[in-house]
Amino acid sequence: MAEDKSAMEQRIDNAIYGPPKIKPDEQRKYLGTFRERVCLTISVAELQERNWSFAISKELQRGIGNQVFLNGNLPHAELRDYIKSATAANANFTLKTEPEFRTDPESLAVVVAAKTAVYQSPVDVKKRYPSVESQPSAKQETPKKHFWQKLFKREDE
Repeated sequence: MAEDKSAMEQRIDNAIYGPPKIKPDEQRKYLGTFRERVCLTISVAELQERNWSFAISKELQRGIGNQVFLNGNLPHAELRDYIKSATAANANFTLKTEPEFRTDPESLAVVVAAKTAVYQSPVDVKKRYPSVESQPSAKQETPKKHFWQKLFKREDE
């Protein structure tokens, strides 16, 4: 349409389709928020690699972002630790279950954001916490020695 709509036509369109969104692709990517408000992101692939709940706790302790958006289309078992971290830090968390939030490996699973613009960079969890990535996760712990093995340790060990 080359011509502008009248105020009444705009009002009818808003009633039928809802108000127009600002940057809808950006909001879809960041689980309903804008990029300038984001402090930390965890993708679905990163979520399945290891438990990043300590990163959520550290970000919430910084005091910049206090809202946690979780992709509710993922299984609850994968999100449980992140919900606990947000609750322990007295942060607000929201499960986003709309079908527009996908569960592809490159899609975001967890987003820590502020209510206003904070312009944090980098926001990817692997870039923000690179030293922690190289440490073994809890799933790859070394086997613990029994009491008797510690007491009677041999010289060849």
